[in-house]
Amino acid sequence: MDTTLTLTTDMELVLGLVAFTMVMFLFERVRPDVVALAVLVVLGLTGLVPREDIFGGFAGNAVMSLIATMVLGAGLDRTGALNRLAGWLLRRAHGIESRLLLLASGAAGLTSSLMQNPAVMSLFLPVASRLSARTGLTLSRLLLPLAAAIVMGGGLTMVGNSPLILLNDLLVAANANLPSGAATLAPLGMFAPLPVGLALLALSLAYFRFFGSARLRDDGDEAVTPARTQSYFARVYGIEGDVHELTVTADSPLVGMTVGDIEALHDAPLLLALRTGEESRLSPPADARVWVGSVLGVMGPRAAVADFAQNKFLRLSSRLRVFADLFNPSRAGISEAVVPPTSRFIGKTSSELRLRKQYGLSLLAINRDQQVLRDDVRRIPIRAGDMLVLHSVWTDLAQAARDKDFVVVTDYPKDEQRPHKFKIAMAIFAGAMLLALSTRIPVPIALMAGVVAMLVAGVIHIDEAYAAISWKTVFLMACLIPLGWAMDSSGAAAWVAGHTLDRLPAGFPLWLLQLLIGLLTTLFSLAISHVGATILMVPIAINVALAAGGNPTGFALVVALAASNNLMTASNPVIAMVSGPANYTARDLWRVGGPLSLLYLLVSVAVVNLLY
Repeated sequence: MDTTLTLTTDMELVLGLVAFTMVMFLFERVRPDVVALAVLVVLGLTGLVPREDIFGGFAGNAVMSLIATMVLGAGLDRTGALNRLAGWLLRRAHGIESRLLLLASGAAGLTSSLMQNPAVMSLFLPVASRLSARTGLTLSRLLLPLAAAIVMGGGLTMVGNSPLILLNDLLVAANANLPSGAATLAPLGMFAPLPVGLALLALSLAYFRFFGSARLRDDGDEAVTPARTQSYFARVYGIEGDVHELTVTADSPLVGMTVGDIEALHDAPLLLALRTGEESRLSPPADARVWVGSVLGVMGPRAAVADFAQNKFLRLSSRLRVFADLFNPSRAGISEAVVPPTSRFIGKTSSELRLRKQYGLSLLAINRDQQVLRDDVRRIPIRAGDMLVLHSVWTDLAQAARDKDFVVVTDYPKDEQRPHKFKIAMAIFAGAMLLALSTRIPVPIALMAGVVAMLVAGVIHIDEAYAAISWKTVFLMACLIPLGWAMDSSGAAAWVAGHTLDRLPAGFPLWLLQLLIGLLTTLFSLAISHVGATILMVPIAINVALAAGGNPTGFALVVALAASNNLMTASNPVIAMVSGPANYTARDLWRVGGPLSLLYLLVSVAVVNLLY
């Protein structure tokens, strides 16, 4: 390979776009998917990617595989497969913490080999809550081992995480720009990374069994269960008291006021329900008005509620009469839900989202960075990783959770929607995986065959399939893929590779070169996401391998694996989803995840060198 390439205008434009993307992703002034779409448009306008190919990323195998795995995972969830798993884990663990951690983490890691990591974490959060509630094992000791196993288990197959899904498309695209005489790069088989994934998953299980467990906090937190919502809420969020009924009299100044106006009063208790006329409802909208005879369902210390009732000429009931059914723990209660990085709620307030009117949810508090926010909570913009404390009817909560804008951590009572389809769903899933093993049928077609089978069999409905797809992730991947093509076709990747090797001493070991590339990819993934790091680093890694006489496929695989090696910051969606429920601080994540990430890199490079 020629390592003395001259920097051309096209190379400068591509590298400039790379720098722009990294800066925008790092500071997050604009949503990452919007940035990716802007980069795609610039690539088309400048001609850095042929205009007939500019939208090719949307039709690529990587995007189709990503969509299929999301829908297949949602289909399994509809059958209650994870609830069955929780029961099995409890039976097998026999109350022993180390055994429960090992079994739960192993199950999560194996599941992540066939589903997207954030989706697996979403499914396992309520499982973890149920295990915590029934065994007394705190979430802070349970969630990080689960998250690490999910990240590591993603390396078992080529569809376990986004970087590996992308890898084959990037390998095929690189063939168009290989130097004369170089061997064509072949796509990897479904289970090509299996030895690496097994080694990484074993590393995760052993780490927390013999070392990491001692570094986890045991802060005595508990999962929320319907039987103790009020006591839990009082202990964790500092609001004590029971639910009371207040009847509005003709002399009350509250007559004609809206629910929002009442909540703004400095001495007002939490307003959870309203009955006006014959209509009773939890989580009344802020614009609902209160009239003579209206009944308010409020929560707070009895003395404070009594003072409020006396000052506002309200009649305090000694026990629940109107709302006895609504506040039955089997029907409604308090729940906790974490906001994932892909949520549409991010940056918006509860008032803007109209949580009560649109979803029937009352936002009571926000747990953010170990700080509980209660004052004027409806006007606080929501962030990724926030823990929302909600009060609602369980059916309303389940309905709202389907949009994937938050993941419910609380193990609340809900009916399994299609448990009778469990065996059918498992058979379809297994069939899709067997088809994917065939060299005659491409993986995306095999996975889509499974999707179609689930739709036809009624395991999942088409609207539910659409809702299961994270379109933000799809757009991010599809829009950035052409940037990887431009890195390769413009010669920018070869230029970076050549100048990098020129600065290294002669005889530099290939394994050490892979380690450096893996480390750089890991650092990039902290700033520009694992998808962005993969797309930018795979072309560079291939060109470095060609220039140094290494195996391009092995170098590219190191990049794809290293792109997911983020176990210590909330920029990893999986870590972001567990930080809030378990109250992990940045120091906790670095103390536990830092050493594991270093071991991850060493093990992955070592096993890849054995394979390639």
